[in-house]
Amino acid sequence: MSNPALPPYAASHTPAYTSQPRSHEQRLSISRSLRPRPSGEFVKESRSHNARLRLGRQEQHVELPIYGAGGVVDGIVEAGKPDGITSVEVKIEGRLRVQETGAGGTAHSKLCYESHMLWMKETPTSTPCPPQLPFRFHLPPTFLYLEQTYPLPPTYNVALDGIPGFNGIIEYSVTAVLSRPALPLPFGKNVGNIVVTTPFIYLPRSRPATPLPARLTLSRQGYIPTPDWREHTSVISSKVSSTADIHARLYIPSSRIFSLTESIPVHLIIETSSYAIAQYLPYGPTASFIGNRATRVSLVRQTAADVRHAMISSTKTYMWRVDTIGHSSFTRTGDGPTWLAFDGEISLREDVGVAGFKAGGLSVKDYILFEFAPSDPAHTPFVPTRQLVPVKMTTDPWTADGLGAGRVVLPSPEETEEDVKSGYAF
Repeated sequence: MSNPALPPYAASHTPAYTSQPRSHEQRLSISRSLRPRPSGEFVKESRSHNARLRLGRQEQHVELPIYGAGGVVDGIVEAGKPDGITSVEVKIEGRLRVQETGAGGTAHSKLCYESHMLWMKETPTSTPCPPQLPFRFHLPPTFLYLEQTYPLPPTYNVALDGIPGFNGIIEYSVTAVLSRPALPLPFGKNVGNIVVTTPFIYLPRSRPATPLPARLTLSRQGYIPTPDWREHTSVISSKVSSTADIHARLYIPSSRIFSLTESIPVHLIIETSSYAIAQYLPYGPTASFIGNRATRVSLVRQTAADVRHAMISSTKTYMWRVDTIGHSSFTRTGDGPTWLAFDGEISLREDVGVAGFKAGGLSVKDYILFEFAPSDPAHTPFVPTRQLVPVKMTTDPWTADGLGAGRVVLPSPEETEEDVKSGYAF
């Protein structure tokens, strides 16, 4: 049996390297390693001024150290008075605590814990403790809670006042302990130890996989749909049979992934009979009197806590709070005999820097909320209504050259109304 002949090898010309793309080439991404790393230090000193904790790779003048996903916590422990020190240990720790007020339930979870013994005195005549001891930790990507794995959550603090209510805290810290011989004081306290500790902020970064789409084009029949936009329809029912119901068509970018640093574009069509249009106008999103603006679109954040893992009629029991983190403004862009068109955007609060997450008994979810909520519903010709659209928020915006920080968030399958309800939507 003969082997088939191999094709002859022909050497091809290797193209010359260029640092910038040529006319027929396109840059797909740039390694994050090209971004300059922060070169500052965060310094925490002990109360006795005998020890310091220096943490590197920080921006200048930060109030607390900040680390991202897979971050490296590295630094130096400085001993101001090395004499008498018997050991030096450094540890990082992350904790999740959710406590229910009134009923008294509490859920604890250790998110991460790691310790390094940097130095230990072996014999009384050993060399004294070095004045500087370097260390390095790698933050884990996940943690385990009730046999389920979750991504390591960001630093977070939230409370729901009242009874029942809850407090949820996610906190991280790095601590250095410089041990010295115990002093013969009551209760056996080792008051000779020097402890330097500081909390740090864990902020995993993320960004959308695609940019915000171009605005929809308005025609004589309304907005011209495109695959980049998704329509979400709500029915605002009339209280009387002689007046037609209103169909409110809210257009949102199809990806439903947005950056906390950018406004969210939206479009709105109000469609009904000409008589109902006249009845509706005083309650529209551009009503001259702000108090009459019953039609609103906002970005809301729901923080939910599950402390006791209880079930009632096969349904999980949760407590939650809802915060509005973005408000909309609209401009009327067109109209017809039976419709009104509005361009709008949702502007986000600047103090919100954390994206949604789920960590054990604590979760944060974001929704775009459309609502028709008159201030005096009894004297309004239409019935109040609302619709929730689940969205995902990222810490950073999309970048055209791929030079961005954090995980790229891809669109996920559309959630159904039942998914929203089972997600303890309010």
